[in-house]
Amino acid sequence: MNGGCVLLVCTLLVGASSGSRTGQLQKPPCRPGFSQNFYTVIISRDVLHGQSILKDTTLSSERVKFEDCQRSRDVGFVSSDPNFSVRSDGTVYAEQEVANLSEPVQFMVTARGLHDPHIWETTVKLALAGHLHPLPLTKLTFEEMLSRVWDSQPRVIKFSRKHQRGSSANGLRRQKRDWVIPPINVPENSRGPFPHMLVRIRSDQDKDVGIRYSITGAGADQPPSGIYNIDPISGNMFVTQPLDREERASFHLRAHAVDMNGNQVENPIDLYIYVIDMNDNRPEFQNQVYNGSVAEGSKPGSSVMQVTATDSDDSTTANGMVRYRILSQTPHSPIPNMFTINSETGDIFTVAAGLDREKVSQYTIIVQATDMEGNLNFGLSNTATALISITDINDNPPELTVRTFSGEVPENKVNVVVTNLTVVDRDQPHSPNWNAVYRIVSGDPSAHFTVRTNPITNEGMLTVIKPVDFEMNRAFMLTVVVSNQAHLASGIQSSLQSTAGVTISVQDVNEPPVFPANPKMIRFEEGVPAGTTLTVFAAQDPDHFIHQIVRYSKLSDPANWLKINRTNGQITTMALLDRESVYVKNNMYEATFLAYDNGSPQASGTGTLQIYLIDVNDNAPVLIPREAQICERARPNSRINITASDADIEPNIGPFVFELPSFPASIRRNWTVSRLNGDYAQLRLRIPYLEAGMYEIPVIVSDSGNPPLSNRSLIRIKVCPCDNNGDCSATGAVAAAGLGTGAIIAILICIIILLSMVLLFVVWMKRREKERQAKPLLIDPEDDVRDNILKYDEEGGGEEDQDYDLSQLQQPESLDHIISKPSGVRRVDERPVIAESQYPVRPSLPHPGDIGDFINDGLRAADNDPTAPPYDSLLVFDYEGSGSTAGSVSSLNSSSSGDQDYDYLNDWGPRFKKLADLYGGGDDD
Repeated sequence: MNGGCVLLVCTLLVGASSGSRTGQLQKPPCRPGFSQNFYTVIISRDVLHGQSILKDTTLSSERVKFEDCQRSRDVGFVSSDPNFSVRSDGTVYAEQEVANLSEPVQFMVTARGLHDPHIWETTVKLALAGHLHPLPLTKLTFEEMLSRVWDSQPRVIKFSRKHQRGSSANGLRRQKRDWVIPPINVPENSRGPFPHMLVRIRSDQDKDVGIRYSITGAGADQPPSGIYNIDPISGNMFVTQPLDREERASFHLRAHAVDMNGNQVENPIDLYIYVIDMNDNRPEFQNQVYNGSVAEGSKPGSSVMQVTATDSDDSTTANGMVRYRILSQTPHSPIPNMFTINSETGDIFTVAAGLDREKVSQYTIIVQATDMEGNLNFGLSNTATALISITDINDNPPELTVRTFSGEVPENKVNVVVTNLTVVDRDQPHSPNWNAVYRIVSGDPSAHFTVRTNPITNEGMLTVIKPVDFEMNRAFMLTVVVSNQAHLASGIQSSLQSTAGVTISVQDVNEPPVFPANPKMIRFEEGVPAGTTLTVFAAQDPDHFIHQIVRYSKLSDPANWLKINRTNGQITTMALLDRESVYVKNNMYEATFLAYDNGSPQASGTGTLQIYLIDVNDNAPVLIPREAQICERARPNSRINITASDADIEPNIGPFVFELPSFPASIRRNWTVSRLNGDYAQLRLRIPYLEAGMYEIPVIVSDSGNPPLSNRSLIRIKVCPCDNNGDCSATGAVAAAGLGTGAIIAILICIIILLSMVLLFVVWMKRREKERQAKPLLIDPEDDVRDNILKYDEEGGGEEDQDYDLSQLQQPESLDHIISKPSGVRRVDERPVIAESQYPVRPSLPHPGDIGDFINDGLRAADNDPTAPPYDSLLVFDYEGSGSTAGSVSSLNSSSSGDQDYDYLNDWGPRFKKLADLYGGGDDD
């Protein structure tokens, strides 16, 4: 109309309306939905109300397409901004004249199938013509966007009526299906105020009857309950709190209308509430530090690693679309931008050549992830660190530090390190690219040397593995080549410094004498006499350039048969050589000899002499078995198999010859020998019957030696009666043992005599016991005190004598107080030195009647013997302590009673003389 309208540069197209082009390449599988998640459209300042403001041909580059893969799907479009609407063909138009678009306008367009629960959303941003660069979003812009979304909700939602077929001025026109209730869009993170009205639910019958409204479903009367509620009278529906799309992105409620009695007035209608996503979440990396690696020398475009960040916002909108970029690289060698990153996938690649681990072994990359498709003005960002390790390749050959090495080694030594070959390799230490491998390529045809690698220093240890001989080689000139365990990288050549020469000097040392034949074997017949020369066992001194004298000695000679001349090594015998000796094993006798020189230091070598002893016939055969048994009556199976053993060997053993001697004649008369084979014969009875008993049968056995040796051996044969099976019976076993009837009778007579002697001895013992009981005792048992004599070595003091004054026990300096005492009182701590009395000697076989006389004589001699024990049992104490708490014992003193006379004690003999001296000695005591 008036004012000249400018078309809105935006069209939403349904893909089902376009066909396939002829000759077009096959497309990837169809995915229903908008072709883009975010659109920016340029419009003029004046937009006419109700006019189609965009045609498909206006700006084809700005087209917004919706792909419907099923071709038969009925799709409806709903705009979240009430100022703009979308027709079924996808054309966006202005509902009313928009006067003020000084700032960009952004709203959501939702696509939903009429019989399909799926929904799709896209964001449309309108900018004024002339503002080519969108203004940065500020807090006010977000608030305005929220307010526009609040204002974009439909004001009234009516229940559909199935009986409506026509059209009215204010109502909806129903065609073939119920009206599609547009979804209710609620932005997340709204600041309120709450409760905030969303829509009004009403029924056409609210003018006729009283209607009560209610809502059910998750978010209303089901968990999470209380988010939405409705005024039951007016039908106004409210949201009561801020929403979080990351917690729940949509709600499905049902609105109900009933009358005052609870009867359903309208069919329930479905309400779909979608939480509009806001960019309120930053991208989050899965790790703060990522580790990757790439080989040095890699070509541009080589993959290194991948970093990943996720955004909790809606991934179908720009809010959740993350883009990556590299912020920094450390170090900047060889250039600051050695790597690039795929903005959508996060894959990091090399973009330049020149990666060298020996110069830079690790790079640190700071990666930034930004949502809003990487828009730094609108999007939120986060960073992570990528550590890129440059892995080693074998691009540096090992190089020896010098061109010539030298060393020296003593002869006859092994496992000696001659010299260390030092090498330099700039590759990764202790890796196959660094580990050195040494090879001797010339100068050692006999393989005397090898080069081992030191695993720590990588040096080559030139080692002797086979003894070298100074007399043969005084020096060696080796050529050594070094390489790595891993092959050199492609295009890398070996260095000239990988080859070096090694000069080795051999040092002469005193070598021990060597026996040319060791062991040396000789053959001799056994039995050679002592003093026989067997051989000369001489050694040679390998030191040709030094004249030295070699001497010999015997080191090992188990049988002590041999001796060696210490000057020339001649071996002679000292005893007969016996092949049958225990020291000979398998006809071989071994002895060891020592050869030593007079060098400094002295060196010695050993040699073994093996003597193979040839057998001679010096051992006669021995009969086997030595015992056997046979029946007393000749039977066909009553035979004894005999053989022989010979310590010699072939041909000095069998076949053997068995024969019976001609004397005594009874041997050949009673027995006969028949040959079975070369080693066995049979011995059997020649007569039909032989008395049972033990018989020793001589048998002469001869071997086959030259000359043959014979041996007369005895075999003990037990002849016994046999049962039907040919076995000796129990009765015959006794007789066969050699005990005839006369022998048995003699044994019985001996037993009877022995029993008689035992009986006589018992009678004599009983008679002797009666005589002892009839003879009176020589001493009264009450007066016999021999078993009652007790010996005491010391005697304690009184109760207060506890400090033990040892001075009282010492020998006094003066003996006057002892000399003044009576002669009977003395200290007898030692045996008197006087002549001892003579005691009677008991005869070797005394008569029992003389025992009493012998005892009386001994008692008489003991009573008159002053040296008889107990001469050390009397102890004299000069001081017993004072102040004793015990009662007085003065009544026992002999001087306290004048009526008591103890002189009779002198008549009791020498044993009571000391007691008589104590009590009968007078006042001097």
